[in-house]
Amino acid sequence: MQKIIITGGPRLIGEVEVSGAKNAALPILAATLLAPGPCRIDNVPDLMDVKTLCKLLEFMGMKTRRDGRAITMDAATILNKEAPYELVKTMRASVLVLCPLVARFGEAKVSLPGGCAIGARPINLHLMGLEKMGAKVQIEHGYVYVTADRLKGARIYFDIKTVTGTENLMMAGALAEGTTVLENAACEPEVVDLADFLNKMGANIKGAGTDTITIEGVSELTPSDYSVMPDRIEAATFIAAAAITRGDVLIKNCIPAHLDAVISKLQEVGVDINKEADGLRVKVMNKLKSVDVKTMPYPGFPTDMQAQMMALMCTTQGLSVITETIFENRFTHVMELQRMGADIRIEGNSAMVTGIGRLSGAPVMATDLRASASLILAGLAAKDETEISRIYHLDRGYERIEDKLSRLGAKIKRVS
Repeated sequence: MQKIIITGGPRLIGEVEVSGAKNAALPILAATLLAPGPCRIDNVPDLMDVKTLCKLLEFMGMKTRRDGRAITMDAATILNKEAPYELVKTMRASVLVLCPLVARFGEAKVSLPGGCAIGARPINLHLMGLEKMGAKVQIEHGYVYVTADRLKGARIYFDIKTVTGTENLMMAGALAEGTTVLENAACEPEVVDLADFLNKMGANIKGAGTDTITIEGVSELTPSDYSVMPDRIEAATFIAAAAITRGDVLIKNCIPAHLDAVISKLQEVGVDINKEADGLRVKVMNKLKSVDVKTMPYPGFPTDMQAQMMALMCTTQGLSVITETIFENRFTHVMELQRMGADIRIEGNSAMVTGIGRLSGAPVMATDLRASASLILAGLAAKDETEISRIYHLDRGYERIEDKLSRLGAKIKRVS
């Protein structure tokens, strides 16, 4: 079992480069199922979730080859249309193979997905959409069985915004007969990145990035090369890391427009954030203040930054109210921050954080991916030593974060 050990105190100073976006890479890799032949996907982060998805696709018959930052995916020979529990249980994004399999081959057997324990994230909206497109759906023994001669275009309204649901049904519509319209669709940049890749393969998708996406189905897609967008959550995490250590960091290879809500909120806290030619300069010159935060679907403040923001609020002066509206069980990091001296009180889906100025190092345990990041941020700013266990969650979404932080001056190491 590996752990991260941090001796808090040093200001982060220097430059850091953001990796490719995990949440864009995964649906794009799954989308290569839609076209026979090799697709070269560049800027793919070297993460456990990426390895898990590649292993699943290889189980189906996909040929994969990593060459540095790129992975070549060849779906010319897909023999197995099943995603077994053993390969799906650790990662909810595995459900993204469902619609490509049904769209191209007319059948799929996919285990109900797992992933981080941050609340119920059912796939009922994915299945509702497939049924509207003419598919037959059965759920037995923990598996979803879907069959269709050829999917038919349909108008699909999402009761709640769902990123993976939007992505899955966008892939289904790409090869469906007729027009598919997705209403109340997710607007995240990762959805746009997938649409851009599908269009490069020959799909006809319009409106990605808005809440209405229109897909004119085509008879076939052709393999194409593509480069994944930078990871906006990793970039935002480094902004928060610079802020919590009162540092001076240039964050390179990021898209500032994707970070508007985070930048606006951190500027309200008192962090200086300015665009430069090759990235974002994040600097703390003045005393930081507490602010209220409410997570919302994009373009609102991202739920994937809620835990990191809470760690930062623990080090300010005053009261902050952090309200989580996306997932009902995403405060599991609170108890661990309390072990470090944080003054946090939970009321329903809100956390009342009274800043104490500085946390104290302690042994803590990561409970999910973003909780891991929040504990690292807390450890960077805490007195003495912080030891973080169960860091396998961290490796699902951050590429060698301890190396990147070390180069900025953090006293951080990974030990067995």
